[in-house]
Amino acid sequence: MSIPAEFVLPGPLSLTKVLGGAAAACGIAGDEAWTGWAEDLALPSAPRVCVVLVDGLGLAQLRERSGHFPFLRRREASELTTVAPSTTAAAVTAIGTGALPGATGMLGYTVRDPGTGQLMNMIKWDHELTTPRRWQTVPTIAERAAPSDRFVAIGPPRFVGSGLNTAALRAFRDVSAETLPQRVDAAVHTLRSGAADLVYLYWGELDHVGHVHGWNSWEWGEQASSVDHELGELVRRLPRGTLVVITADHGMIDVAERIDIATTPALSEGVIAVAGEPRATHVFTGDPERVAERWRDYLGERAWVITRSQAVDVIGGVDDRFLPAIGDVVMFARGRTVVVDSASQTEGSIALVGVHGSLTAAEMLVPCIREVT
Repeated sequence: MSIPAEFVLPGPLSLTKVLGGAAAACGIAGDEAWTGWAEDLALPSAPRVCVVLVDGLGLAQLRERSGHFPFLRRREASELTTVAPSTTAAAVTAIGTGALPGATGMLGYTVRDPGTGQLMNMIKWDHELTTPRRWQTVPTIAERAAPSDRFVAIGPPRFVGSGLNTAALRAFRDVSAETLPQRVDAAVHTLRSGAADLVYLYWGELDHVGHVHGWNSWEWGEQASSVDHELGELVRRLPRGTLVVITADHGMIDVAERIDIATTPALSEGVIAVAGEPRATHVFTGDPERVAERWRDYLGERAWVITRSQAVDVIGGVDDRFLPAIGDVVMFARGRTVVVDSASQTEGSIALVGVHGSLTAAEMLVPCIREVT
């Protein structure tokens, strides 16, 4: 299997180790591997930890737009890899469980249910025939910990009880806070009061702006400056001795070319269904070799097209239960190309400017910043 030179595969310094390593760093017992994860990530021991996940803040974005990050740029950011595909549902569940998407079944923005053939939305879980608990059965970090009641997850109120939170953060106690300053207040109060030993603080605003306007836009820059300011406030106000770990679930690229499967016969011929996302597409077909060959011929250097058996090696840790949910053919986009499907995707999702999911360094590499207050 020849992998494009610019691609980055999930590695040993992985996002999957962050929460388990953080739990070990503050003395919470659990999986025997967690202590090793803390050592791998160079997490020092501390009485309490705040893990901040800034959705969409890849290492490339942090470095190339460092002018908007006066607080973060003064701190050393080591390099972690996210998961394949490099997308929120897969990565957030990976950080919450310490397991790869092949084990959790969180294989993309949409996943084809092998039993029904229907597409399930791994973010919204709004009209699925199965539930997050039945689909994603890997225990979360909190479920494996002793005690299990020392974990708090802070995010917007709409996330409480959501499908993704259920899949990724079961047994975390939810604390709702809408705005970034309110989330900072909630994290400070939770850790100062001793209500938790480990706080997971999620910030999704940067990713949202990146999707709509692109990460090279002035709008993204303004949001980045706001995120950086609030991170500085968080570190300044947390109780002394708190370990703060700042990371992200993926990076992003800005789209330069869109190719529509539905209007391109060379891509649509023989295709039964399309799942995943425009940068990491799962193609279901009764003739994988022929479809893969046509896709390779048409897309050329714009994409890496592989079969299911090869994709299993890229995704890693695939449970037999989820093998049929991986496309017969899987495409990872190169450069700034996306492959969309107007037959199954909404106009809004097709029009997104900033996207992720593939294996380029801009999407796969995320920062890990450690600070002890």
